[in-house]
Amino acid sequence: MKKIGLISDTHGYIDPKIYHYFKDVDEIWHAGDIGDIQLTDELKKFKPIRAVFGNIDNFEIRSEFPEYNSFNIEGIDVLITHIGGKPGRYPSTVLSEITQKSPKLFICGHSHILFVKMDPTFNMLCINPGACGNKGFHKVKTIVRFEVDNGKIQNLEAIELGNR
Repeated sequence: MKKIGLISDTHGYIDPKIYHYFKDVDEIWHAGDIGDIQLTDELKKFKPIRAVFGNIDNFEIRSEFPEYNSFNIEGIDVLITHIGGKPGRYPSTVLSEITQKSPKLFICGHSHILFVKMDPTFNMLCINPGACGNKGFHKVKTIVRFEVDNGKIQNLEAIELGNR
């Protein structure tokens, strides 16, 4: 079993509450718009991190993190990207990746809107953790925490960190 902390759209800011909520996670996944490479360097001192770059991220971040991060963890095929759309409305490039990789868990960011939805067309769970940074139109900073174990996604929690 692995415990996962999921964030997106930090835009260079880490809310200190993340360290409390993610104290027991095994990995942190970042779905893009990191904003500053020092942010991921800081998170790496705390927990292992998997990330993708977002549309605001510079060359340094794009050199370290891919646009698509595809991997298997605890029997679950995962695909992470920043601009991913949502069930029924994926950009064509994302649709191509989903079709090729057939993930059971699809994660994206960009919209600053938290959602957790099942996509019956691809039989995959789609998660956008919303935004936990201070830039953007969102009013409340959000993160997600969950567990992956033997092919199952369980104990998923959407967490509000407070106002932006």
